[in-house]
Amino acid sequence: MHANMDASLNVLGEKLNPCSSNPVTGFFRDGCCNTGPMDRGKHTVCCLLTDAFLEFSKSVGNDLSTPRPEFGFDGLKAGDRWCLCADRWAQADANGAAPNVILRSTHINTLKTIPLEILRRKALDVN
Repeated sequence: MHANMDASLNVLGEKLNPCSSNPVTGFFRDGCCNTGPMDRGKHTVCCLLTDAFLEFSKSVGNDLSTPRPEFGFDGLKAGDRWCLCADRWAQADANGAAPNVILRSTHINTLKTIPLEILRRKALDVN
């Protein structure tokens, strides 16, 4: 566990499961949606990305699909799992573009921003 990392628990109060190792995701690039004080964006929501979300994100100034080799970023595509910022997911949800979530891989700190009932509506793993 990284020194500046919050406890690795998911929104169900259980051990946080990995989100993705291909592509490697997470603020700490550990494959999990771990977070801590340095993660100002709260990259805590494990999602299965869709074209609709990627288009929405690009339209609001966060292009996740274009490769950025200078940052070691290959770009994302529909079907990838990724740790999204809680505020961005909530914004996408309000605009009908939120991707589905994997609750067992979504960090408990997400609940400071998004109620569990809302996440459950888009959950792939637990209803």
